[in-house]
Amino acid sequence: MRSMHKAASPPGSWKSLKNPLSIKENYEFRRLYRKGKSAAGRLFILYARPRQVPGLRLGITVSVKVGGAVIRNRIRRRVRDVFRRHGSELKGGYDVIAVARGASAEADFSPMEEELCRLMDKLEMRA
Repeated sequence: MRSMHKAASPPGSWKSLKNPLSIKENYEFRRLYRKGKSAAGRLFILYARPRQVPGLRLGITVSVKVGGAVIRNRIRRRVRDVFRRHGSELKGGYDVIAVARGASAEADFSPMEEELCRLMDKLEMRA
């Protein structure tokens, strides 16, 4: 019988739907807020901290104040897509948290992408 499952993406790959290299634990978020560098824009606040292992670990925070579940999930999908597109431009390994601000609820993809790239440049994350 033929298997219906697709081949799994390599660990840490941004091609997988549920990324195993995401920041999920509360203590990891708190550590990054406390010890990471931050950069703020109109749509997002980005916290980043270099790590020894190459690759990117991403955490996304979208408050209930930003909007309903559909809006919050759309913002998360768009942020993941920006890092999927530009992740190869990063130098070294990073832990990153993107905190969505209220204005991100009405923003299209292009302004989100531009701002996140600008914030990554401000934190000197991109080569």
